[in-house]
Amino acid sequence: MERGKMAELESLETAAEHERILREIESTDTACIGPTLRSVYDGEEHGRFMEKLEARIRNHDREIEKMCNFHYQGFVDSITELLKVRGEAQKLKNQVTDTNRKLQNEGKELIIAMEELKQCRLQQRNISATVDKLTLCLPVLEMYSKLREQMKSKRHYPALKTLEHLEHTYLPQVSHYRFCKIMVDNIPKLREEIKEVSMSDLKDFLESIRKHSDKIGETAMKQDCRYNQWKIIAKIFFSLLLSPNIKAQQQRNLDNIVSQHPRISGGKKSKKEVFASSDLEVKNTSPMSEQDSGILDVEDEDEDEEVPGAQDLVDFSPVYRCLHIYSVLGARETFENYYRKQRRKQARLVLQPPSNMHETLDGYRKYFNQIVGFFVVEDHILHTTQGLVNRAYIDELWEMALSKTIAALRTHSSYCSDPSLVLDLKNLIVLFADTLQGYGFPVNQLFDMLLEIQDQYSETLLKKWSGVFRNILDSDNYSPIPVTNEEVYKKIVGQFPFQDAELEKPFPKKFPFSEFVPKVYSQIKEFIYACLKFSEDLHLSSTEVDDMIRKSTNLLLTRTLSNCLQNVIKRKNVGLTELVQIIINTTHLEKSCKFLEEFITNITNVLPETVHTTKLYGTTTFKDARHAAEEEIYTNLNQKIDQFLQLADYDWMAMEPGSKASDYLVDLIGFLRSTFAVFTHLPGKVAQTACMSACKHLSTSLMQLLLEAEVRQLTLGALQQFNLDVEECEQFARSGPVPGFQGDTLQLAFIDLRQLLDLFIQWDWSTYLADYGQPTCKYLRVNPTTALVLLEKMRDTSRKNNVFAQFRKNERDKQKLIDTVAKQLRGLINSHHS
Repeated sequence: MERGKMAELESLETAAEHERILREIESTDTACIGPTLRSVYDGEEHGRFMEKLEARIRNHDREIEKMCNFHYQGFVDSITELLKVRGEAQKLKNQVTDTNRKLQNEGKELIIAMEELKQCRLQQRNISATVDKLTLCLPVLEMYSKLREQMKSKRHYPALKTLEHLEHTYLPQVSHYRFCKIMVDNIPKLREEIKEVSMSDLKDFLESIRKHSDKIGETAMKQDCRYNQWKIIAKIFFSLLLSPNIKAQQQRNLDNIVSQHPRISGGKKSKKEVFASSDLEVKNTSPMSEQDSGILDVEDEDEDEEVPGAQDLVDFSPVYRCLHIYSVLGARETFENYYRKQRRKQARLVLQPPSNMHETLDGYRKYFNQIVGFFVVEDHILHTTQGLVNRAYIDELWEMALSKTIAALRTHSSYCSDPSLVLDLKNLIVLFADTLQGYGFPVNQLFDMLLEIQDQYSETLLKKWSGVFRNILDSDNYSPIPVTNEEVYKKIVGQFPFQDAELEKPFPKKFPFSEFVPKVYSQIKEFIYACLKFSEDLHLSSTEVDDMIRKSTNLLLTRTLSNCLQNVIKRKNVGLTELVQIIINTTHLEKSCKFLEEFITNITNVLPETVHTTKLYGTTTFKDARHAAEEEIYTNLNQKIDQFLQLADYDWMAMEPGSKASDYLVDLIGFLRSTFAVFTHLPGKVAQTACMSACKHLSTSLMQLLLEAEVRQLTLGALQQFNLDVEECEQFARSGPVPGFQGDTLQLAFIDLRQLLDLFIQWDWSTYLADYGQPTCKYLRVNPTTALVLLEKMRDTSRKNNVFAQFRKNERDKQKLIDTVAKQLRGLINSHHS
């Protein structure tokens, strides 16, 4: 029962579902019926649904049939009317066709005109579009043409600006055109081309300033030289105004400067003014030319015209352009590194001196000009660009340049042997230092090095003056200067400070010294002037200048002049007259040293009383020379005496003496008298010492002659002849050949001989032996050894001559006495030794 109810319920539900599906099929669009049909096939009542569907189709067919049957008459009526209308429509169609044909025939011309109008409108629209496009493209093409023109004329920086405008302003507006794409593709190439060309200009500039650095430096140093000349003139002028006593050296300097530069231009600009007046704008209006290569074509200017500034010779626009171009292209650092690297290389080349630089001043000048030119350019770049070079870079280059320059100067200046060249080199170094100091470079080390060169300069001066002194001394006649008129007198007094009452006598008269005195004195002053020249412009204090001059002068006096005097004195052919004159000359030169002190004081304005002031050693020099001359006089006199003594020809075996002194001794005494007569102008002590020395030497030589080993025997007669010669010597000593001796002082030179001869001639042995050793002994100066030697010579003679007379009583007694005396003398000698 229940099962039947359930089946019934299911069949009702299926029927309801089929009804719903059929409604959906009727109401749903055909395109969306698929899901509905799928639900039918998914169910199990497919057959029932088909039955339902067929039943529904039949119902609809019946309804359609009923509807058609209901409207059939109206349909027939409509068909009838349509057939009527068809005929009318055919008529209307014919009329329309006819009308159309007429219209077509009538409108052919209009159609042609309309077609032409259409073409015109199209062309007009195309033209308008073309004009609009060209309006956009023409500025691009014009800018590109301008760019090419600028690059062709080598105006690279404006070309770069044009390229920037073209890329960022104009090309974006027409970027879809093919030619624009080509331009866009070419822009990097154009930039690279501009970089390369500007770099090429920079390389040309660097090469050009490398070649012309000496010209730039020469101009800068010439500018500074004129400025310094004005300073020197002003300094000397004010010193002349302040001091009524015009210093000769200052007047000489002023005359030299004015004579060399009758019209010195005062238009020198300071370095900072040159920087301020420099044009910082890039010159973009001219093609690449000699200006772009770095050096402007400047005509040689007249001496009276203002010297152009060093920067006026150089066109820095290639540097500025290249710097701006690389800055715009974002490669400034690359440019800075390249520029600095190249300039460092050029600096090393500039600082390499030529091997023969020391031979001429032009070699040094060119070397300095190149260095100055290099740093003038770098200093200008430093002040006219922002960061291309900086102070640290400049200082680094300058330190390198300073060390290399000083080393080169030390090496090459050591080869200079000409003081004029050394002085010119010093002036050139000062100008070099002052020029660079004007550009802000520290130059203290250069001035320190100049003090080293000053020592070398002094050495070259000493060598030069050594030759000057030698020529003066060699050409001197060593005779007092005769003066015959007032002009000659004033000339000599002007050269050498000398006052003497003897010279107040009327002409003719004589100066006591020879010509080498005023000449040597003048040359010493010239040497001082030469030393002073080197000290100029070294920024030294007066005390330092004074000390330098005095030290150099002392070297001149104590070494150079002293050696020259010593060489003259020691010469083999120098005579006594020359030696006497040298002593007189050195005496006067010694007295003149105080005037040299005053001369240096007047030049340096440093009083000699100032602390640490060096004193001149001239007095010592001339004293030493005088003493050497005195010793040489003594030596020469002794040599002359020895020469006369070599003429002595004694007959030591003579039994009787002659009636007079020996001829050689008479000649010797005559020579001594004439010689000492020349000593009248010598200082008293010198003449006395010379005379005493000569007499002592004569006495000693006679004693040696008497005692020499070759004289083995002598007789009493020979001894008495020798006594005559000694008496002649004593007579000469008593005559006072040189004034100033007290009493018999000069005779004491012969006291040894006199006592010895008296002892033997008087045969006073008892007195000698009895009083020996007592202060009051008559024969105090007789040495027992000397007496024994002479006694032995006489005993040998006695033995030889009295071989057969030995049996005579007197001879035997004399021989015994000689033996006894000899024995006693030996005893005295032995006791003395013990």
